[in-house]
Amino acid sequence: MEKVDRPLISIFQFDDSAPEVIQSMKDIASLSGVLSDLGSQYSFEAPTQILRFLRLIQLFNEEALGLDEPIENAETVYYRYQNRYKDPEPPSKKSVEQTVNVLVKYNWLSKQSRQLKLRDVGKRMMDAIIRLANDSLAYYMEDDIGRSLFQARRDAELSEAYDDHGISGGNKIASMIRNVENAIQLMQERELEMLADRNALPQLELIHQLMGELEVKLQERLRQFQTLEDSLILANLMQKGTAVLAEGTNLSLGMINKYLKFTHMQKTPLTSSIQPEKVREFISQMFDPPLDSDIPNVYQLLSFMEQDQYEGEAVDGLWIPFKFASPLSAVAIEEAVHYLETYEPLVESDEMVEELVFVSEEISMDQMEELMGQSNWLLTKSMIETQDIELFLDKHEEASIEQVVIEATTDQWSDAVNALTAISALVGNKKITIHKTGQTNLPEYERKWEWMNREDRANIIRKRNK
Repeated sequence: MEKVDRPLISIFQFDDSAPEVIQSMKDIASLSGVLSDLGSQYSFEAPTQILRFLRLIQLFNEEALGLDEPIENAETVYYRYQNRYKDPEPPSKKSVEQTVNVLVKYNWLSKQSRQLKLRDVGKRMMDAIIRLANDSLAYYMEDDIGRSLFQARRDAELSEAYDDHGISGGNKIASMIRNVENAIQLMQERELEMLADRNALPQLELIHQLMGELEVKLQERLRQFQTLEDSLILANLMQKGTAVLAEGTNLSLGMINKYLKFTHMQKTPLTSSIQPEKVREFISQMFDPPLDSDIPNVYQLLSFMEQDQYEGEAVDGLWIPFKFASPLSAVAIEEAVHYLETYEPLVESDEMVEELVFVSEEISMDQMEELMGQSNWLLTKSMIETQDIELFLDKHEEASIEQVVIEATTDQWSDAVNALTAISALVGNKKITIHKTGQTNLPEYERKWEWMNREDRANIIRKRNK
């Protein structure tokens, strides 16, 4: 108990700049570097390549523990791999040498004159990788429910291995409870499936046994933390864990009891006498029985019959709960019958479809030209801004072109270009006319542009009459 009375060693509780934190992060960085460098050389997406890498580091691990002869160089590793493992496609000498160079680069190995020596950081990282692989293998050897229970048991074991010795295992109690919850959910989802399986009893017994073991381990774990300062924080966790494991134990026990009850019922001799009171009592007990009860509900009973122990006992189909309609009064039935007898559907009256009459209209060529001109003018106005020029000419029937350009817009060069473009469009669509004159006494305007031919400034613009 003295070991857990002090705060647990956790990377999340230390200062970022602590030397121990920095060094531990360097170890993680070395693991990342090894996997990154080797991933560029091998296709780590292929499981066989990862397995070959694990086999190689296992050779170094065994040598460091004194279980095998010293390793002189990469060639020794190459031949030892071939002698140890039956691999149809063993790694080549070049790939083994590349792996050794990467491990030396990240200080997992030290290359001495006559020996490759495994360093401390390399041993710890290799141990972690191999434990992870073995844990994953054991996890996938279980079925869906067994995996969650296996992980919950591993959480308890890791808590014993770490938390009891003052090193944080990473919220393993909460993880253990969550894994048990997942197992219970899967059991509830697969309950009917298991009851319909003739060979499910051993699996149910194993699940119940694991539930019992986990309940004991959880109580042990919680007792270990009763003297900690944060025991109040764990109070809700303790209550939740106790309730979850009690539910899981009752659920697994109830499934076993029902399974045995069904088996016993099948072997019970049939009698010709029926006791109605006991039948009614059994039916009433089938509605919402306790988890650990041996009384099945309707769905469980029908699922067990799917084992087809007796020929024709299994019934193909889909069982769906349904509700009966509420009773109808005599008056309501009479009204419904009267409505059906006197019902007359509404029929839309046939409307006379008016015959379409096409009218032909003839226009002259002059009218056609006028319509085409209007269309062209509207198209022109959509592309060229002529509104300012038109508004100015509405007020002045006649003006010099320079006066129109400057007074209708501004003295800027860009506005002058746009104004002349608009004047050209108006002339082209016969909205205005331009007449040349020889006037010389024209007013001078301040402008930021000049005429190429100064005589053009004297041209007179007149608005055409419609």
